[in-house]
Amino acid sequence: MRQRTEILVGFAALIGLGVVAGLAGRSGPEATSTALRPSTFVSTPGGAEGLLDALKRMGIPIRRWRERPVQLRSYAAVPRQIFVVLEPDAPISPPELPQFSRYSATSDMLIAGRTASDLMRCFGYRVEWHPFDSIRVTGTYDRMPRVSATLAATSEKAFADTTRVFDVGRMECAVPAFRSATTLLNSTRGPVMVELVRADNGHRILLAADAGLFTNSALRSTDAGIFVLELFAGRYDRVTFDEYHHGYGATGSLAGATLDWSLGSPWGWMIWQLAAVGVLALLFGAVRFGAPVPGVERIRRSPLEHVRALATALSAAHGHDEAIAAMIQGLRRRLAPPALRARGDWRAWLDQLMHRSRSAGDQRIVAHLQTLAEPGQPSSSVLEAANAVEDLWQTLHH
Repeated sequence: MRQRTEILVGFAALIGLGVVAGLAGRSGPEATSTALRPSTFVSTPGGAEGLLDALKRMGIPIRRWRERPVQLRSYAAVPRQIFVVLEPDAPISPPELPQFSRYSATSDMLIAGRTASDLMRCFGYRVEWHPFDSIRVTGTYDRMPRVSATLAATSEKAFADTTRVFDVGRMECAVPAFRSATTLLNSTRGPVMVELVRADNGHRILLAADAGLFTNSALRSTDAGIFVLELFAGRYDRVTFDEYHHGYGATGSLAGATLDWSLGSPWGWMIWQLAAVGVLALLFGAVRFGAPVPGVERIRRSPLEHVRALATALSAAHGHDEAIAAMIQGLRRRLAPPALRARGDWRAWLDQLMHRSRSAGDQRIVAHLQTLAEPGQPSSSVLEAANAVEDLWQTLHH
């Protein structure tokens, strides 16, 4: 592929990546989304941070509960307190229902939202959801927000949840006796919010079918703000909000929080886009991928091969006698002791080698070398001398 074509392909891939990342970044909820998530950690119109701030300004101590409901047994109670559960994102599991039911004997409770319907069953009510209706709230307040759910009494003495009977068993909570049941908010389809007073200890249980009454937008723009704050004003010394079922458990990790932030924030999406662009740039700038090219194996020449090459060069230059003499001197350097390698005439050394050789083959090779060392030899004598030197080296060396 030509370099110009590679640049065009990389540029087109970069533009496509930017478009995909932009669409993915817009696919999540916007920062001003009105989706209902009434958590006191959320400041969007669908959150409940406004309720927490208002209660603080009223001088009521606030706590966000981020532990499992089983820890409520060790939660120190105060004479006047209320525990608030607003539209839990994570469903309340069957083992948690008895925990909340037992805790209502020591504290007031406010339970709101369709996803908390199973918990309301422990107090004799359930939520009837009307997803395609916008129900008008009737009563003293004229500017109340419309709701999409109402309450209905169940007339049950106990509520049993068998959805996890195979792993945790049958979970049952007994409906306590109430000395009074008052409808605080009504609608054209039935009660929206009721107040129950326990007959055994007088604690209040507030049940609301729609948690939208407690959101930031409802408190700011409707009469729900006045109504909700009147539920708390002058009544409680502490208000506790359940944040565990909104995903803010104390067991969260920094890595998980960072990932959630990066997926829900425009700055986070910008970081992901830059990282993807960097990876693409690294891939386009890398070497070509494929099978490795096998290396050329090079074998080092032996010293005799170098001598033969030198002899060939000298033969080409008509230095036959010098070539033969050089080969014989090289053989003497390899065979003679270190102290005698550079001493004496090489011809005399060759005569001594003739007398010391015991093998007839070695004597024949030495005699042939003596003949080739005589002056006036033809050019073919250089190659013969090289072969004779190599044969003599092989026999004497081994």
